[in-house]
Amino acid sequence: MTTVDSGDPDDERLEERPKPTARRIVLGAQLRRLREAADITRAQAADEIRGSESKISRIELAKVSLKERDVRDLLKCYGVTDEQQQRPFLKMVRESKQPGWWNRYSDLMPDWFQDYVGLEESASRIQSYELQFVPGLLQIEPYAKAIASHGRPEMADEHVRRRVALRMQRQKLLSGPNAPRLWVVIDESVLHRPIGGLDVMRQQLDHLLEMTKRPTITLQVVPYRLSGYAAEGSFSMLRFAEPELPNLVYVEHLAGALHLDKPEEIEQYSRVFDHLTVDAETPETSRKLLHKVRAEI
Repeated sequence: MTTVDSGDPDDERLEERPKPTARRIVLGAQLRRLREAADITRAQAADEIRGSESKISRIELAKVSLKERDVRDLLKCYGVTDEQQQRPFLKMVRESKQPGWWNRYSDLMPDWFQDYVGLEESASRIQSYELQFVPGLLQIEPYAKAIASHGRPEMADEHVRRRVALRMQRQKLLSGPNAPRLWVVIDESVLHRPIGGLDVMRQQLDHLLEMTKRPTITLQVVPYRLSGYAAEGSFSMLRFAEPELPNLVYVEHLAGALHLDKPEEIEQYSRVFDHLTVDAETPETSRKLLHKVRAEI
């Protein structure tokens, strides 16, 4: 979008962005497009807000908090001078500063994970591959507690309990009116790894069977004979309906995580996920396998 008009449907879309992290990214992308359409360099835009060229870059990449005064000055510089035209942009500035529900858990989460959780809430499709555990969005509380406590749930302290509460809160997006499409592929070994003990695993399998009844959730199991060929490790992909939000691959590792958003990276992981869905049992056969494993425990 290069122009803003009070009667343009784009105005409505600007005002309907639901989450702070997404709003900041969308607004940064809109400001970049307006600047480029006005044929204004980052250096010229920086002069308008008494800042540096790198600040403009950080604003456009959503790496810095936005100020209403700066956005208003940039809009004027880009030719958006009417107050009514500016209103949806300034509204987004205010709403991008609203703390997300995860703010009260900020001491538990590094910045990179806070951004991921914020974007997860705005995703239209989540695709996940897991080699070791049931994906976090489908874990029951005792299962999550066993993982967070490193297999010692009886010794769980307040830190562990809050980590579990954070995970349970994240799962609420699956029940919302705009629930994303969740497509999960798991290794067969996940079903046989009794995290938390056999009783917890029975409950977890029951939960998976119940959740996969939902039309928005698909689960497939990669059988042992094909395990480990298509992908070397777990990953998740977030896809968004809004063109301003780049699709994202999230790969967690021991010291942190990688956020990959280059087109060639997204394409590579998309091919891998497609390969996994072909190697995996069909959703219906996967449900039968869940029932079989549940009966044998």
